[in-house]
Amino acid sequence: MRSHIVAGVALVFLGFSGQALSKVTTAEAQRLGDDLTPVGAERAGNRSGSIPEWTGGLATPPDGWREGQVEIDPFPEDEALFVITADNVHLYRDKLSDGHIAMLEKYGPDFFMPVYQTRRTAAFPEHVYDKFRENALTAQLLDNGNGVRDTIMTSPFPIPKDGLEVIWNHILRYRGEEISLRSASATPQRDGSYNPVVNDYDYFFAYSQKGAELAEIDNKIFYLKTDTIAPSSLAGTITLVHETLDQVRSPRLAWRYDSGSRRLRRSPNLAYETDLPNSSSLRSVDQKDMYNGAPNQYDWELKGKRELFVPYNAYKLHGPQVEADDVIRPGHINQALTRYELHRVWVVEAKRRTGISHIYDRRVFYVDEDSWQILASEEYDAEGNLWRVSEAHNISYYSEPVFWTTMEMTYDLKAERYYIDGLDDGFPAYDFSPGFRGNEFTASAARRAARR
Repeated sequence: MRSHIVAGVALVFLGFSGQALSKVTTAEAQRLGDDLTPVGAERAGNRSGSIPEWTGGLATPPDGWREGQVEIDPFPEDEALFVITADNVHLYRDKLSDGHIAMLEKYGPDFFMPVYQTRRTAAFPEHVYDKFRENALTAQLLDNGNGVRDTIMTSPFPIPKDGLEVIWNHILRYRGEEISLRSASATPQRDGSYNPVVNDYDYFFAYSQKGAELAEIDNKIFYLKTDTIAPSSLAGTITLVHETLDQVRSPRLAWRYDSGSRRLRRSPNLAYETDLPNSSSLRSVDQKDMYNGAPNQYDWELKGKRELFVPYNAYKLHGPQVEADDVIRPGHINQALTRYELHRVWVVEAKRRTGISHIYDRRVFYVDEDSWQILASEEYDAEGNLWRVSEAHNISYYSEPVFWTTMEMTYDLKAERYYIDGLDDGFPAYDFSPGFRGNEFTASAARRAARR
């Protein structure tokens, strides 16, 4: 892995027909680090001051945190400025997504949104900022939208011109070079009862390695291995994923080892609308990480920017003392542990293409300008009704400057149930430097691990 996993002739992210879309001009790129932040956000705050200027983010850990510990709240003295409820939602409707309005109206008064001071904490290493500038001048989205070229390490389009570029910014955003973590997921019943599924996750981000070149990473974004720890009925299940960039020409490679059959098998359908494993059919595979995979099933439209109350700086949910029982409630999570802030987000609408089969006819994504992380989304059925509402609660990590999710959930408004992932239950801190070797993410390695 440290030599970037050279595997034959690289696909170099493309192989598409048609002409590439135009890159930004040198004058446009010079805005990065000037009136725009290095990642392409507006550096200045808003007129009212409710969104402050970006001044570098949370680039250094707060006092009291030590390497190897779970991240502590850097703002322990912050208190909610106000709380949005079903009773006062009309006062804030212009700053709320349709999904959050629906949640407030359906589950109030138990579902409420505590709004805190906006803190623009997203930060990344300096070498990642350098790549943003390089990508801005070279990255190209090909006209069929299935991939990009001349980009590496992080989001390709810090100054996006359309919705598809924004979605690729999310898919390819920097999440570190590698990471190992343990977390639990659950699908609570209507009464709040649940049985968690605990997994170990090992990621190796080939695309984001220092010194990586397009010709060396074999069309791979990342490699992922999951190992199920609990419950006992699922323990020993291993999933291996090779995430490709152009998934239309070179589909995602996935294998699954079932401890019952004791065989490692290819999983050709682990994509698009397929049910996410262990989600009780409450979430599709392409909703993992809020959105993943090939974007070829939708037409994408950039609707512009909005100032919205969105999940942010979720250190209360991430805290080392927080257990699953503290988080899970009937219908939705414990909103007393949430934190919402006013941020500028890119709004992208996806409409299912004619002739394409997918459970979601339309989807709306709200993408953080400071990190390119999708913070919330809405999923609509074939009749145009709002079906599901998804959230990503994020923090800035300390051992590696990365803004990433700590907890995700998808609320099903019809079933009145939800899927949640990222329950920590006292698990160790995420390890951003586990030191993976190149042979740890092959099918043969997964087979050997399963037999131990």
